[in-house]
Amino acid sequence: MCRVERAVVRSIGCGFLATGILGGLILVGSRRLSHFDAALVAYTFATLFATFGIAYRYAMWLRRPPTAMYWKRGWQVFLRPGFLLRNLLVLGRRLLVVFAMNRFIWRRHVARGAAHWLIMAGTILAVLITFPLVFGWIHFEAVEGQMDRYVTYVFGFPALSFHVDSLLAGLVFHGLAWASILVILGVMLAMRRRMRDRDAAALQRFGEDFLPLILLFSISATGLMLVVSYEWMRGYAYEFLSILHAVTVIAALLWLPFGKFFHIFQRPAQLGAAFYKDAGARGEQARCARCREPYASLLHIEDLVEVERQLGYRYELGAGADHYQHVCPKCRRTLLAVAQARRFGTPSRGEA
Repeated sequence: MCRVERAVVRSIGCGFLATGILGGLILVGSRRLSHFDAALVAYTFATLFATFGIAYRYAMWLRRPPTAMYWKRGWQVFLRPGFLLRNLLVLGRRLLVVFAMNRFIWRRHVARGAAHWLIMAGTILAVLITFPLVFGWIHFEAVEGQMDRYVTYVFGFPALSFHVDSLLAGLVFHGLAWASILVILGVMLAMRRRMRDRDAAALQRFGEDFLPLILLFSISATGLMLVVSYEWMRGYAYEFLSILHAVTVIAALLWLPFGKFFHIFQRPAQLGAAFYKDAGARGEQARCARCREPYASLLHIEDLVEVERQLGYRYELGAGADHYQHVCPKCRRTLLAVAQARRFGTPSRGEA
């Protein structure tokens, strides 16, 4: 069996393992499906499919030589004994600043940062509410003898009691509506940019740029329509809207492992790359084989040489005594000019 086939088999195994773990958690969390709503079974199977696809694609992604090198080195430098405490503190700060606050997006443009943050906040809120309810991990029961109070059960254990008219009840029972509003506002800002920004219009593609926004808007809009139908229209067209909403959600779940949404799971791996860069900056620097000036971290250069060889690229110079990556970018341009001068028989200052 070749290397590619082994990678595919192992990645399929990872997909089945992740799906099996989630299925087991659903059985345990819902107390053997006693708190599982059979009407939501389509959502559950779509989620299980998405879990398999995400785990499979992530495992295949991690087996690519560049990703595998970053993954391995990232964990090595993060768990380095002398820097573990410092790395934990830095990790907390980066999770807050980079991920929670989306600083890297706000730096590009205020409207772009607002769109990204609104979509992220609304989506996270919806996920935290929807999936535990769908899987039966959370359910609500009226307090015996007090019909105006509810108890929240988490994995079958009572966790929180609240009054039906309290602010907490309004936030809990209408959390998905607030999430939908956040997502719709974010989608509108993003669509405005994609329709008016000429730079974005020149590079955008339907499958990567418009389809994710359309799916998010469809899920949020149909979800809000269900709330409107139930609260103010006495359930008018509720069955049709519930089916329409289910179709949009299931379509997004099935598309999740294959489209742009997959970057949600790739993005956290960049934290490892950041720690890798920090370790390279603290460590020994590579010096150019021609001018002897430092130009990058030695750790990065040696890993780059190894990854290139794994990919089948050979950039050794001379009789294999040196490598092209051991030459700084400035000297590479000089060597190119020298080679052209030699080719056309013109003396070059770079040969000195």
